[in-house]
Formats: sequence, structure tokens, C-alpha cells
Amino acid sequence: MVHSTKGVVLRTLKYGDTSIITSIYTELFGIQQYIVKGVRQSTKTSSGKASYFQPSAILELEVYHNELKQMQFIKEYRWSYLYEQVLFDVVKNTVAAYIIELMQLSLEEPEANPDLYYLIEETLMQLDKSSGTLTGNLPLYFTLHLAGQLGFMLQGTYSAQTPVLDLQEGMFVQDEPTHPYYIEGNHAMITSQILQLTDYKALENIQLNQVMRRQLLESYQLYLSLHISGFGKMKSYAILQEILR
Repeated sequence: MVHSTKGVVLRTLKYGDTSIITSIYTELFGIQQYIVKGVRQSTKTSSGKASYFQPSAILELEVYHNELKQMQFIKEYRWSYLYEQVLFDVVKNTVAAYIIELMQLSLEEPEANPDLYYLIEETLMQLDKSSGTLTGNLPLYFTLHLAGQLGFMLQGTYSAQTPVLDLQEGMFVQDEPTHPYYIEGNHAMITSQILQLTDYKALENIQLNQVMRRQLLESYQLYLSLHISGFGKMKSYAILQEILR
């Protein structure tokens, strides 16, 4: 049966002489593996088609879906959103790579989650149009809200009564826990502010230096690793550390 769905490309590998296998996070089916035949042929009809399947591409898809099979097929594909900057700007491309790698490490099952799809799609489109400050803060916003979509959103808010964020328990608390997995002070306060944002543009109002961005992002990745079994080390994070100001 053929279904219409949108999808964000996570990874693409060569398959045979002319085809590819691509991992796509779809609106309808969650993460899926697709074989796309003939897109690497050097013919007039196939020229450039492989570019549709570069990581972070946002596509409109017509797909065959069989729940009993691990590998699916794509019937038709076209751009859903055509980037102006993400694929060509070094900073934005690195942020997009971070978002995509974070999805690869976080997703364990091919379960549909349309709200998660919309978070990924909207974050990437906002990244394409963003300013310097918004670009720098997007990885923080996405990491925190990804946790929420995966079922472990941080609970509570920063206040004089709850000035400590316990990363192991996932909540703001009054006292420092006995374990080392917590943040406090400005780091906890900024985290609370980001969690409460409902508009991406409000990220422009959160002014952070490079050191604080790094420290916050390290804490958020630690939070994910405490709640996702087998969460590995991110390759794109080292590059992100260098380019974010």
C-alpha cells in the first residue's frame, strides 16, 4: 500500500552500483529504512537525484509500507523544504549535523511520533532562517525538547525554592543531590528559561557566551545518556564546540 508522508533524512549509504539505502525519520511511521533504486546512475534522468537524500533533507514522499518488512521502498520523492543556507553555511550545516546525529543516537524503535517529526522539521527550518544568536542557541533548545518528546521532559522550574536541576531524577529540586549529576545557579536558571519558550525567536533574547553554551550542552547530553540506554559519544559535538560563539 502506498502512503504519503513527509520525512527528514538521517543517513544514506551506497547500495550496489547505482542505488542507496537511506534512513529517514517520517511523519507517519517514525524511523524507516528505504531502498531507492537507480539514483546514482550517470544518466540524464538520474543526475542529481542522490542529492535529495543528503542528511537533514526534508522531503515529501510516496512510500510503500509493509509493517512485516524492515526495508521499505520509495515510489516518489520531492523537496518539502528547499534550504537556502543550511547545506552551504558551515555553522548551520554543523548545527544540522548535530541535530541529525542526536536523532540517530536517541531513536531506538521505529515508532510513529508526529510531534517529534514536527519538532525536527521546524527546528531545521528555523535554523535555515536564523541569526547568529538563534543559531547558537538552537542545539540547546532542540536537545531539551527532544528529551520531552522521548518521554522524559525535565519537570518543574528554577526558583529560590528549587534552584538545583537534578539530571538523574529529571527535575528541579531544593537541595544538591548526593550524586554528581546536577547543575545549579545560572546554568539551572537558563535551562528553565529555555524549557518554557514556545517561540523559537525568543532564543534570540538569551545571551550566552561560548563557555556557557558548551557547559549547558554537555549537561543536556549527560541527561540524555542517563535516560537512553546505549547513548554513545557524539562525533559532531567536537566540531560544534569549535564553531559556536
